[in-house]
Amino acid sequence: QVQLVESGGGSVQAGGSLRLSCATSGYAFSNYCMGWFRQAPGKAREGVARIYTGTGSTDYADSVKGRFTISQDNAKKTLYLQMNSLKPEDTAMYYCAAGSVCWSGAPSLWGRGMAYWGVGTLVTVSS
Repeated sequence: QVQLVESGGGSVQAGGSLRLSCATSGYAFSNYCMGWFRQAPGKAREGVARIYTGTGSTDYADSVKGRFTISQDNAKKTLYLQMNSLKPEDTAMYYCAAGSVCWSGAPSLWGRGMAYWGVGTLVTVSS
């Protein structure tokens, strides 16, 4: 059974940092497209960052470039998202996801390629 379990969310002030983790089990982890998504209240889900675990190739949404870094630990089968210089607009539920293909197109479309999803971890950034 595939499981993705996020952790590391919390409340921080603007300018602060958080590191999200996504522990995975039940599938190979290698050669998968893995990503972080977020959804704020009243807004559509959006892709934040993704990585193809076979090559380490990464993509970022423009809104987080230079502030967020996605990474993987193959031995631990864990995905990370280091979030620096957090802004109030980063407040959202953050989800980890995995799929066999990194879907092309805008970050709003990345979720189409994801087959497995975690339950999310809440990030709140206060001004």
